[in-house]
Amino acid sequence: MFFDVLTTAAVADELAGLAGGRVQEVVLVDSLTVGLELYGDHRRRYLLLSAQPAHPRVHLVSDKLRRGPDTPCPLLLLMRKHLRGARLEGVAQPGFERILVLDFEGGVTLLAEVMGRRSNILLLSPDGTIMDAIKRVTPEQSRRPVLPHLHYQSPPPLDRPSVANLTPLHLAGLLGAGEGPLWRRLVEAIAGMSPLLAREVICRATGNPMSAVAEPEALLQVARELLHELPTTHAWAPCLAIEGDAPVAYAPYDLTHLPARRPVPGISRAIEEYASLATGREPYAVARETVRRLIEQARERELRRRASIERGLRPEEEINRLREAGEWILAYATQIAPRQQELVVEGLDGREMRISLDPVRTPVENARRYFAEYDDARAAAQAAPERLAEVDRALDRLAQLETDLRLAENRAEIDDVRHALAQAGYLRRGKPRAATRPAGPLRLETEEGFTIWAGRNSAQNAAVLARAAPHDLWLHARGVPGGHIVLVTGGREVPEATLARVAALAAYYSAARDEARVPVDVAERRHVRPIRGAGPGQVTYREERTLVVEPSPWPRQG
Repeated sequence: MFFDVLTTAAVADELAGLAGGRVQEVVLVDSLTVGLELYGDHRRRYLLLSAQPAHPRVHLVSDKLRRGPDTPCPLLLLMRKHLRGARLEGVAQPGFERILVLDFEGGVTLLAEVMGRRSNILLLSPDGTIMDAIKRVTPEQSRRPVLPHLHYQSPPPLDRPSVANLTPLHLAGLLGAGEGPLWRRLVEAIAGMSPLLAREVICRATGNPMSAVAEPEALLQVARELLHELPTTHAWAPCLAIEGDAPVAYAPYDLTHLPARRPVPGISRAIEEYASLATGREPYAVARETVRRLIEQARERELRRRASIERGLRPEEEINRLREAGEWILAYATQIAPRQQELVVEGLDGREMRISLDPVRTPVENARRYFAEYDDARAAAQAAPERLAEVDRALDRLAQLETDLRLAENRAEIDDVRHALAQAGYLRRGKPRAATRPAGPLRLETEEGFTIWAGRNSAQNAAVLARAAPHDLWLHARGVPGGHIVLVTGGREVPEATLARVAALAAYYSAARDEARVPVDVAERRHVRPIRGAGPGQVTYREERTLVVEPSPWPRQG
């Protein structure tokens, strides 16, 4: 992930030159990418904004953007309504965040959060209300929901000191308290420091990007030159690093720790070239994206189902008044005139109650109508908790399948995710899938002779759970979808170092793989229970303890 705070600042500087340009077209490039055509200074410019988890970015592109799946998604329709014909008034980077704010005349704001898998594109009204987003995020999915009609909340800033306020002594204390290689401790010590930038800082300070030690004064001087002075002087020097035919990095400054590099005229050009070359490295990109869209459609279907259930709910007081209305109609049946349209009585609470009547029905028929509506409303209220819980289980299942897709290493595993969607009823039954033997869980061995079973998708998770003994240890990244890992203990005590390595594997096979530190829960298999009615591999557990580890794959064996 090279779109860090410095790249964001460089892009903001570059896009500032578009101010005054008028939006002529808005296109949907793919399900998570939009493009704008702007005209100003007698030329057309093309701006791309992408929230794709693998490579989120915002930059200018050389050629006219092509339409992708021209599905009229809500965000696309709103952007066309509010941005077409509007002039771009300014581009800003709020604070020192990976966020770009594009303000248009009329007060509408297009906002891009370029934050890895949490990336998003939002359209805001003049008062800061979210009109829509390319990724809708529910309260169940995040503490910071992103939904239409909610007020926009900025992502919480990381609790790290600014390089401008640090002293060498303070930095030395932070580095001494950290864990892992020096570059990682530097990332965790300074606000805005990305892994790529940390290696560059260490290289310029010591001559070796992988150095384990460095003088805090030297690190701080280089960090200030890049993080503090460069955005102020705007002396950007974009470059692209390539090994063979594969791009390895881009940055708005010279990457001296990567020898195979070349300068590029503009940060947008560097990002565009990287994206163009990097796309060719994913042999299953089309198949993966197709299944990802199917998962997104299934999620939208479940969210519509939840909204429908919630719309059918009525307050308890309103439900009871339906029954009361029917009872009052029967009580006054002999006094209701033919074709009377309303009955006015003093309700049980002492207040006037107006009951609408169907003039073509008899009093008994009107009463039956209210009783029937009361029965329906009461039944809906009684069934709603279980129905809503069913929707939540389905959303959890889809989140797991999304992670399965992300972790899929070959076409067969991608097809397994599609097959799981079909089994869950989200796809039409087509031709039977060719009979292939699905891959089983990964079997690994520790140096101490312990066996590890690692599930990498929903079906494998269920298989791992089924073959574990009651006192084997079960591990899973806390609070996110991911693989189930079982450490077969055989009744032996497991060393803490071994358990930490297995926990790192569980973090690696999870949706939090790209995080620096991931909490992983550990429980005995006897305390893990499948959720009745949920998808394969969905469980509840208790009596767990939590380890916080750095995600890491298992070393190759043999």
